[in-house]
Amino acid sequence: MDARFLHRCTHVLDKHRTIDFYEKALGFHVVRESSAPDGSWTNTYLATDACPFQIELTWNRGRTEPYDNGGQGEHIAFSVDDFEAAHKLHQEMGVIEYENPTMGLYFITDPEGCRIEILPAHRGEDERR
Repeated sequence: MDARFLHRCTHVLDKHRTIDFYEKALGFHVVRESSAPDGSWTNTYLATDACPFQIELTWNRGRTEPYDNGGQGEHIAFSVDDFEAAHKLHQEMGVIEYENPTMGLYFITDPEGCRIEILPAHRGEDERR
């Protein structure tokens, strides 16, 4: 059996703020959206041209309490082609949560509190082997 990773679901309170974050911080763009006929929920899918992996943002009308989208140990990881430029952008955005210069990586946090590990391109490729 061959399995293919399709997407990761994150529940969001502010869909537009989270879309803006992923567009600016990682170059994602909206590829499709589905919703209930009564507008009670939406599923918005984001992707990049370089990665087949998608992020699904699920929004539910009326929700006011933050979702538990994992904890400190939960995260997704991305390699970036220009680590220095990405780091500078993420610093300017004020989203860097933790840095480990010895390991050559850092973590950013999206508006919903999801942790994202940022690695230089060569490190991300090494981890797939």
